[in-house]
Amino acid sequence: MQISPRPTRPGPDDELPWYRRTLRWGQTNTAEIDPERYDIAWWRAYWKRTQTQGVIINAGGIVAYYPSKFPLQYRAAGLGDRDLFGELARAAHADGLAVIARMDSNRVHEDFYRAHPDWFARDADGQPYRDTGLYVTCVNGPYYDEFIPSVLREIIERSRPEGFADNNWSGLARDQICYCVNCQRKFHDLTGRSIPRAKNWDDPVYRQWIQWNYARRLEIWDLNNRATREAGGPDCLWCGMNGGSFPFACARFRDLKAIWERSEFVMLDEQSRVDATGFQHNGEVGEMVHGVLGWDKLAIESVATYQAPRPTFRLAAKSEPEVRLWMLDGFAGGIQPWWHRVSAYDEDRRIYRTAASLLRWHAENQQYLIDRHPIATVGLVWSQANADFYGRDNPDELVELPRHGWINALVRARIPHVLVHADQIARETDRLSTLILPNLAAMSASQAEAVKNFVSNGGNLIATGETSRCNEWGEPLPDFALADLFGAHVTSGQPASTDAAARRAILDTRHTYLRLTPELRARFDGPTAGNEPVAKGQRHPVLKGFDETDILAFGGSLESLRVDDGATVLATFIPAFPVFPPEEVWMREPRTDIPGLIVNETAGCGRVAFLPADLDRRYGRDNLPDHGNLLANLVRWAARDDFLLRVEGVGLADCHLYQQPGRLVLHLVNLTNTGTWRAPVEELIPIGPLSVRVRLPVGIRGRHLQLLVSKHPVRTAVKNGWTHFELPTLLDHEVAVIS
Repeated sequence: MQISPRPTRPGPDDELPWYRRTLRWGQTNTAEIDPERYDIAWWRAYWKRTQTQGVIINAGGIVAYYPSKFPLQYRAAGLGDRDLFGELARAAHADGLAVIARMDSNRVHEDFYRAHPDWFARDADGQPYRDTGLYVTCVNGPYYDEFIPSVLREIIERSRPEGFADNNWSGLARDQICYCVNCQRKFHDLTGRSIPRAKNWDDPVYRQWIQWNYARRLEIWDLNNRATREAGGPDCLWCGMNGGSFPFACARFRDLKAIWERSEFVMLDEQSRVDATGFQHNGEVGEMVHGVLGWDKLAIESVATYQAPRPTFRLAAKSEPEVRLWMLDGFAGGIQPWWHRVSAYDEDRRIYRTAASLLRWHAENQQYLIDRHPIATVGLVWSQANADFYGRDNPDELVELPRHGWINALVRARIPHVLVHADQIARETDRLSTLILPNLAAMSASQAEAVKNFVSNGGNLIATGETSRCNEWGEPLPDFALADLFGAHVTSGQPASTDAAARRAILDTRHTYLRLTPELRARFDGPTAGNEPVAKGQRHPVLKGFDETDILAFGGSLESLRVDDGATVLATFIPAFPVFPPEEVWMREPRTDIPGLIVNETAGCGRVAFLPADLDRRYGRDNLPDHGNLLANLVRWAARDDFLLRVEGVGLADCHLYQQPGRLVLHLVNLTNTGTWRAPVEELIPIGPLSVRVRLPVGIRGRHLQLLVSKHPVRTAVKNGWTHFELPTLLDHEVAVIS
C-alpha cells in the first residue's frame, strides 16, 4: 500500500518536498508515563510560539506509543488502546507540520527474546548481550530484515508520517563481537572464514570483519529506505540518526561519508558540546556534513535543552547561554535548529523559553541561512578510515585531537576554512589554495596521488605527525607516501598504529622541547652559557613572534628522519630531561639533528610544511598559546596570507563566510566567556570593537551592509576589492549581509 505524505505548511515553495523546506524542528521525547498526562493542546500552542515546522514524535521500537498489531512490540505503560503517536501526528499535520516518527530499534523486552531467541546478538559463550536490562537484537537477523520493515509499514499505514528517525539503528557496538548463528553463517558465506575470536587489528580477517560490519549497516540503511518509500511514497525517508564524532561512528560501524552521500536529509544527534572541543565543533560538524551532503540539502541537529552531557539531569533546564552558543555555532556551520527535551511535562519551566527566541530569529532570517556555499581558501582534510585503521583503539588521541587542535588554531586566528574528505581532494582543487592533513597517517594510494597532484598544480600543503606513514589499513609503509613533498624520509621506527611504544609516546606528555633555528640567543641581553651560536640573518616567517625564545615547549617524542638537501629545518628535537627536583632541570642533550618542523618549496609547485612534531594534537589537548600561534603561522605562510576575511580585535570569535547570489553572509559567533573550555556557560560577555575586512568576489560591490542581529546601521568602505566595516560590539553572535 502506497500513501502520499501529507504536505507541511503552505507557502511559495510548496513544490519542494518536506525535507527541502522544513527548517525548524522540535522534539518532546515521550516518557512511558506521558500517555496519561500529555497535553496536546498546550504543545500545539508551543509549536506555534516557537515557529516549529516539523516535530519528531516517539512511535515504536523499544516502546510503542500506538496500539501495534504486533503483540511482541512492547506498549508504553498506561497506553492501553490509545494511539498517542497517531493523535500527535494528526495534530501536527492539522497545523501544517511535518512529522518524523522516532524509533529505537536495537533492544527489546524479555518476552520478545523468549519468542525469537535466534534474532539476538550473542557473545562467544552463546549468552545474549543485554543493555539497560533489555536484550540486544542482531543486525544480521530477521528482526532487522523483516520485523522492523513491517513496523515501519504499519506506522505509515496508520499515521502517514513524512519520515522516520532511529538513534540506535546500528546494533551492537564494535567492542562486542556477535557470534549468533546468523552472523557466523553470513560471514563464512562471504569470506570462507570464521568470525574472529578476539580483536586484532593486525589480523586481515579482523579487518575484513570490520568492513563487513560497515557494509551491513549500509544494507540496513538502504533496506529501511526501500520499506518507507514503497509504503509511503518516494519522499517518505528513513533518516536514521548520526553524530559528527569519528570515534562514535567507528565504534558503531556508521560510515558517515557513505551515509551522507545517499541522504536527502540529515538528522544529527550532536546534542551538546564537550569541554575539549568547544562550541566551534558544532560549526565544523555542519561544514563537514554539507561538504559531502551538498549545500542544497538540509541538516538538522538535536540540541538538548536539558542539562547534559556532564553532568546529566534530564529534567532540569540547561543554562540558556550554553544552549544559545551551541545552537548559534550550528547556524554558522549550516545546521538548522531542532530543540529537544525529555518528557511531555516539565516542572522546570525555564526549559520552555530557551529555544523560542532563537527559532523566532531563525524564522525571520532563514533566507540567509540556507542555499549558500562557504567561501574559503583553506581545506582541513578528514578521513573516518584513518580513525578506524590508524586510530584503532585510540581514535580520540591519534586522530580526533590533531583535527581539533587545527580547528581551534584556525578559529583563534579567524582563518576561514572548509572540511574536505580525503577521497574528495581532487574535487576541491579549483577553489582551495591550501590543504591541511592533520596526522592523516592511513592513506590510500589514490588519496596520496591526489595530494601530489594538488601540490604540483600550485596548491600548498601542511601535514603533521605521521601523515602518509601507513597504507589505508594502517600498515606501515617503508617511507612516507608523500616523502618527496615533505623533503623527509623514514629511517627507523614504527607508526603508532602498530607500535605500542610509539602510541605511549603520543598519549604521554614528556618534558621535551623544540629548538628553533637559527638560534637568536646572542641578540638579546641576559645571562649566557658562553657557548651559544651567534645568529645571522632573519628567522623564517613561520617563526614570526618567537624572536625572544630559542625553544618551544613540546611534550612529545620524535624519531630521526633523513631530510632532503633542498628542504629547510626550522625546529629540532630536544629529548626529555627531569622536571623534578629543580636541581635536575637542565638539558642533557640540548641539540640534535632530529627535525620537528620542515618547510619545502619547489619551483612551479606549492609550498609544503611538514610538522613531525604533533603540535596540533598537543594544542587540542593542552591549549598552549605557542602551539596555536605556530600552527596559525604555518597556514599564513603556506597560503601566502591569501585569505578572504580579516577580523581584528580582542576575543575568541568563530567566523564563517558564505556566498549567495548577489551577496555574502558572514557569521561571527562570540566564544569569549568564563566557560569557554568548561561547560556550562553562565553568562554572555560582549567583545568589540571588531574591524572586519572582506574580499569581494566578482559581481558583489560590497557597499551595502545589513546586520541581522543588532540591526545597527554601520557604514562600509570599499577599497581595492575589499569592503571594510567596524562592528562596535558582539554579544553572542552577529550575521552581516554584504551586497
